[in-house]
Amino acid sequence: MPQPEKQSNFNWMFLFLCWFIASTSVAGSLFFSYVMQFAPCVLCWYQRIFLFPLVIILAIGLFPFDKSVVKYALPLALAGWLTALYHTLLYSGVIPKSIQPCAQGVSCTEEYINLFGFISIPMLSLLSFSTIIVLLIIISRMNRERRIF
Repeated sequence: MPQPEKQSNFNWMFLFLCWFIASTSVAGSLFFSYVMQFAPCVLCWYQRIFLFPLVIILAIGLFPFDKSVVKYALPLALAGWLTALYHTLLYSGVIPKSIQPCAQGVSCTEEYINLFGFISIPMLSLLSFSTIIVLLIIISRMNRERRIF
């Protein structure tokens, strides 16, 4: 088992990675909207609602490191992940268009980017939320092993 100071450094590093991923995702979202002029759909807005507060919550948990930040950040990340999963399944055609929430305005299946033939904006969101969730769970488990969570 790692020494307490070394474990604390790992916790801080993982939390910093969560913050960095959330911040990069927010910057990418704003870049797509305001620079590339891609209009966000309803599901994109919902994902932003869950993502934007994570940048602030995770930053507050960094200085000084606060192990309880996981309790606040994980529910937002999980809700964002579920929304991103639904959006990705809808975008890929697994969920029929008849149950789309985007009946008016921008279509939730609008193809703006397609990297490597399969990476779309909904997929990028799903990957970001997935990574944040995994890192938060690692932080939680590391703290649980030390009996401080």
